[in-house]
Amino acid sequence: MSKSYKIAVIGGDGTGPEVVAEGLKVLSAVSNKFQIKFDYTNFDFGGERYKRTGETLPESAVSELKKFDAIYLGAIGHPDVKPGILEKGILLALRFALDQYINLRPVKLFPNVWTPVKDKGPEEIDFVVVRENTEGLYVGTGGYLKKGTPDEVATQVSINTRKGVERCLRYAFEYTRKRNKRKQLTLVGKTNVLTYAFDLWERAFHEVGQKDFPDIKREYAHVDATCMWFVKNPEWFDVVVTDNLFGDIITDLGAMIQGGMGIAAGGNINPEGVSMFEPIGGSAPKYTGKNVINPLAAIGAAQMMLETLGESKAANAIEQAIIKTVQKMPSQAAGKMGMSTTEVGDAVAGCI
Repeated sequence: MSKSYKIAVIGGDGTGPEVVAEGLKVLSAVSNKFQIKFDYTNFDFGGERYKRTGETLPESAVSELKKFDAIYLGAIGHPDVKPGILEKGILLALRFALDQYINLRPVKLFPNVWTPVKDKGPEEIDFVVVRENTEGLYVGTGGYLKKGTPDEVATQVSINTRKGVERCLRYAFEYTRKRNKRKQLTLVGKTNVLTYAFDLWERAFHEVGQKDFPDIKREYAHVDATCMWFVKNPEWFDVVVTDNLFGDIITDLGAMIQGGMGIAAGGNINPEGVSMFEPIGGSAPKYTGKNVINPLAAIGAAQMMLETLGESKAANAIEQAIIKTVQKMPSQAAGKMGMSTTEVGDAVAGCI
């Protein structure tokens, strides 16, 4: 084996372990073909551990995970655990502690995959959203005054630092240059209302772009208009960059126009550290153990992991295998794929 990578595997909750198993199956095929060794370590972080121990992450978790080349995650979310506990205690905690300041979401429609957008196909739906991942409203700054009374006040403050904004923008500019398609970067914000936060974003956007990325065309769009244009004119976009909240919202819309949560993958990136890759759909507990959930998003997350690790040939092989597999699938919806979960994994692995 010419290269070796240490991968932390967090199957998580619900159908997470099932889709991760198919991703590992595909990585095994990649390992054999491209002479890449993967050394896996499993972690049991998730709802069952929380129910058993009362902790979301042990104190040693972050220091342990920093020793790996990447983290491969299935899903977090348990029906017996109050919403927010696991998401904040595991997902957000890891993103912040590992400084995964980029959330990367390709929005790409594959051939033969249904989209609800009429008269649009793979040529029109092919862009990437770069979302700032460790600032904004998700920092949790704020609080209550007179909670539970008629005079209650609740505040939630969006934190945007020049450092955080600029490093996200620089990543987006560099990604646009590397992607080398339309070489267009669109800043999505709300400058007409959020006049402080997005004034910072817009000033930094043009200052960085003009000085260091003159070859990249700069565009701006309000977030509400972006939601319309994702549906009406998705072909207008190449790479999109935005803040944490708006990025969270528009990437779910992006998932729908690319065929649904079953095929949408994402990465939480620290370009200088450990990154985490996952299918962006939830744990889907109602499908647990039925062998009907779509594993393509998890397999796509493995593809993104390889791309980020610099294994571009292997990553491209997975994407081509996914494209070949979806030709055989009448639907991407759970239970309607024409194949079981394991059969989809077998099909992709067989195409490597």
